[in-house]
Amino acid sequence: MTASLAWIDYDAKAHQRSQRILALFAERETRDELGLGGIRDALSDALFPGTSTIQTRLGYMLFVPWMYRELEARHVNSARVARLGRDFELRLSEALTEAADERERGIFGKEAGKGLQRLPSSVYWAGLAEWGIRLYPGSQQQYHTELDRIYSRRTRSVQTRDAAQEVGDDLGGLWEAGTHTWHPGMPDAPEGFPDEASFALTREQASFLQERIKQTHPQSLLAHLVYRPKQVKSAYPWEHPDRAAFHPEHQMLLRHAELFSLAMHGASLLYNLMLAEKSQKAARADAYRERLDEWKRALVPARDLTAWAADLKPFWESIMGPAHPIGQLTQDFVRDWIGLAVREGGRVAEHPGARDLVRQREQFKKKANSRFTNPRALDQWGGASGAGRLNFRWPTVVSFLADFDVALSGEVNA
Repeated sequence: MTASLAWIDYDAKAHQRSQRILALFAERETRDELGLGGIRDALSDALFPGTSTIQTRLGYMLFVPWMYRELEARHVNSARVARLGRDFELRLSEALTEAADERERGIFGKEAGKGLQRLPSSVYWAGLAEWGIRLYPGSQQQYHTELDRIYSRRTRSVQTRDAAQEVGDDLGGLWEAGTHTWHPGMPDAPEGFPDEASFALTREQASFLQERIKQTHPQSLLAHLVYRPKQVKSAYPWEHPDRAAFHPEHQMLLRHAELFSLAMHGASLLYNLMLAEKSQKAARADAYRERLDEWKRALVPARDLTAWAADLKPFWESIMGPAHPIGQLTQDFVRDWIGLAVREGGRVAEHPGARDLVRQREQFKKKANSRFTNPRALDQWGGASGAGRLNFRWPTVVSFLADFDVALSGEVNA
């Protein structure tokens, strides 16, 4: 019997969780040596749903569905859609590269050319569902496999609708249930696409994306920001110049994100310091000690960190849910690390308890692949493993806001 994948009616919560898991495999910085990724993603999704660290430009949220709508209009079958889709995306990459000046950012394949491995469609697939642009509920591979059956359902839908209308039974859009793969209100692709593609969106295109975010995630900070887009240069979302005017719920989430990012950065730096020492890389170890000193100087005067650390219950309540379960051991590690860091005033570089906490956590998460016990794993350490401070996908959001700002400011209004 031949195995097949079908388009099933997912439970909404299970579907959202599966999409986030799929998106994780596409992240650029997925190294999560201390098991903080679930908390990072919970905060990121609460603030900026549908984004990921490897998205680049807002235009791809339209380029990908435009591509698939064209392939569907040509009735490309399941056997050919992946290959023709790749060809299409390479054409798009070539067109964007040829039209761009050297300062243009965010073009997939600008350097790799035909050797491009990670296609925009795979990177944006989960986000397109989060924003309600992609209506097909499965993975990209499932969509490719299911496409022939989708065409058949559409044919039956039209036949059923026509037969019903002949006897005066018009049930409107009910006959089309399960046949839409992309949002029917999406603007049409511009003439000449993809060979004349541009990241410069029109007002109509940007407005459609605004509305999708507002409809699917009306309470998110992302929805607030895209209706008031401005180009900002801040490195973290809590440094946005308009933060004081944000909704109290957004301010609370940003407070949690800022203090969690600050406090746990020390654990990541200490982990890398310990690996540098174990690898006998003295210069690198010295560099991490300097970074830990900088972290300590930032930690001690941090706004209300002590009060926040004394009661983490509101923090957990704000991010935990069916889509983002946070295990008790992870909560314990975070609580113990933050408590120790606050008590010691950030003096953790040589603290035995801090070192034990980090070592035990990494060994628990990585098991036989722990860099503390597996020489081969240690040899593969590149010198920085998750050493950057968490920014919750803010660079992607900054890029999207800049594209929204240009499109809606009147500079591009074709």
